[in-house]
Amino acid sequence: MLLILIIMDVFKQHITTLIRKITNLPENEIYTVLETPPNPSFGDYSFPCFLIASKEKKSPKDIANNLVRYFHPDSYISKVECKGAYINFFINQAKLNEILLKEILKRKYNFGTSLIGKNKKALIEHTSINPNAEPHLGRVRNALIGDSLVRLLKFLGYKVEVHYYVNDIGKQIAMLVLAAKNKKRKFKDLIKLYIQINKDIEKNPELEKKVFELLNKLEHGNRKVRKQFNDIVGICVKGQSSILKEIGINYNYFDYESDYLFNKDCNKILKELAKTNKLFTDEQNRQVLDLRGFNLPQDSSFFVLTRSDGTSLYGLRDLAYTIYKIKHAKDRNIIVLGEDQKLYYAQFRAALNLLSHKAPEIVHYSFVLLNEGKMSTRAGNVVLLSNFMEEITKKAQDELEKRKNKDNKLAKVIGYGALKYSIIKISPEKNVIFNPEQALSFEGDSAPYIQYSYARANSILRKAKLTKKINPTLINKKEEITLIKMLADFPNVVNKTARDLKPNYIANYAYDLAQKFNEFYHNCPVLKENKDLRNARLALVLAFTYVIKTALNLLGIEAPLKM
Repeated sequence: MLLILIIMDVFKQHITTLIRKITNLPENEIYTVLETPPNPSFGDYSFPCFLIASKEKKSPKDIANNLVRYFHPDSYISKVECKGAYINFFINQAKLNEILLKEILKRKYNFGTSLIGKNKKALIEHTSINPNAEPHLGRVRNALIGDSLVRLLKFLGYKVEVHYYVNDIGKQIAMLVLAAKNKKRKFKDLIKLYIQINKDIEKNPELEKKVFELLNKLEHGNRKVRKQFNDIVGICVKGQSSILKEIGINYNYFDYESDYLFNKDCNKILKELAKTNKLFTDEQNRQVLDLRGFNLPQDSSFFVLTRSDGTSLYGLRDLAYTIYKIKHAKDRNIIVLGEDQKLYYAQFRAALNLLSHKAPEIVHYSFVLLNEGKMSTRAGNVVLLSNFMEEITKKAQDELEKRKNKDNKLAKVIGYGALKYSIIKISPEKNVIFNPEQALSFEGDSAPYIQYSYARANSILRKAKLTKKINPTLINKKEEITLIKMLADFPNVVNKTARDLKPNYIANYAYDLAQKFNEFYHNCPVLKENKDLRNARLALVLAFTYVIKTALNLLGIEAPLKM
C-alpha cells in the first residue's frame, strides 16, 4: 500500500467529503479550491464560498455564515469557524500527531515516498563535461542537480539509469589533441594545454585549420587520429569521474559521441529529415534544417547540421544520441543543461519534433560565479573542483578544531556537504555566488547547521530510551505542533520536487525543518520531563531524525551522528 499519500491529505479529503455532503459540489472542485490560509490563526484549511455565491447569486459572506452551522467537531476536525467569505477548518491536532508519528516510526527512512516510480524506468543524463580538462566549480552544479534527481527518483521507486555523454570528437578535443603533440599527458596537465592552445589560436588563426583537418581525418576513419582522440579522452574521463566519485556522484553509462557518428546513425537521421522537406544545402554546402514555424527567433530558425566538408556538427550527433535515449527511457527521460544552451535546445526540440520524437524533460541551470563573473576553462579563470574540495575540507577542519574536534573524516563530510548544499539550495534558474565562509557556518542557512541539528537530536536519543507506548495528545505546545506539521509536509515536498525537477525544494525544506527542530529543542525540554511527556517528545525527536536524514540523503549529503 502507498504511503497515506500526503499525511495532511487525510484531513483535506475528510473536509472535502463533509463539504460535498452539504453543498453537493463535485469533490474535485472542492478539493481544488480548499486552500491553506497564510495565517495559522485562520485554521489549517479554508473553503472560499465565492463559487457557491456566484451560482446562488448571494453574498459569499452570507453563504459562509449559513454553511458554517452545518459543520461540527469530529475525530478529524477540532473546530470550524467563519471569517468573511471563508469557512476555516482546524484539524484535530491529536489525530495528526497519532497518524504522523505512527507512520514515520513505522516507515523510518522510507517515509515520504509514494513509490510512484515502482515498476517504472527513468533515464537521467547529467554532468557531460567536455573531456578536455579538470572540472571546475562552475561545472559541478550540473552534476549536483543531476545526482540529487537520481537519488529522488530512486527514492520514489524508479529504476534509474545515469548517463554521462562524452563529447569525444568535438572541436575542443581536436584542439587538445593538437596541443598534446602526440605525447603522453597527465590529467593534471590537460587544463594548461587547453588554455595555452586557445591563446595560440588567438595569436595565430591559421592553427585553427589544423584543428579542422584533425576533425576531418577523424570522421573519415583515420586510425592514428582516432587513437589520439581516444587517448586524450580516456585520460580525461577517468580523471573527471574519479573526482566526482569522491563527492559521491556515480554513473551507470559513459556514452561516447563518436559511437553515433561511426555507427552511421547520423546519416540515417539526415535521410529522415530529408523526407520532411525541411532539410536543404546552403550556399556554403552545409546541411541545414529549416525550423521556421517553430516559434524561434528569426536568426535561429535555421539549424546547421554539417560543415561545408560534409562532417557532422554536434547537433546532428546529439539527435542520434537522444533518439537512442528515448528508446531506452521507458517512463522518464531527463537531461540537465546549462542556461547558455536554452536557444540550442529550443532548436533541438524542434528538430526532434520533425522526427516525431518527444524531447526529454529539461532542467536548465544558471552558473556558479566567481566575484568577478562566470568561470571559463578557455580563459583560465576557474576554480578547479579538486582544489576547492581540498580547500573547503581544510576550512571545515579549522572550524572543528575550534570546537576541539580533530576528526578528519568528519571534516570531509561537513566540507562536501557545505559545497553541495550551498549550490543545490538555489533554484536552478538563478546564479550561485559561492561563499565558503557562509557555506561552512554552523549558524544560518547551511549544511553544517542542518547536520548539527541531526547530531543534536541523536545526542538526546542516546541519553534516553523510547518506549512503545506513546501518548500523542501530550504533544500540544506551539513549537511541537509547528514541527509536527512540518514533518507532515515532507511527502508533499518530495512529490513537488519530482514534478518540477527542482531539488532546491528539498534543500530549503531541510533548512526550515532544522529551524523548527531547534525552536522545539530550546522551548520543549525532553529529558527532564515526566515519563509520558518525555516519551512523546522522544518519539517526535526520533521522527525528526528519520526525515531530516532522508532529506539530506536526497541531496547527497551525509548526516553525521556526532559533530
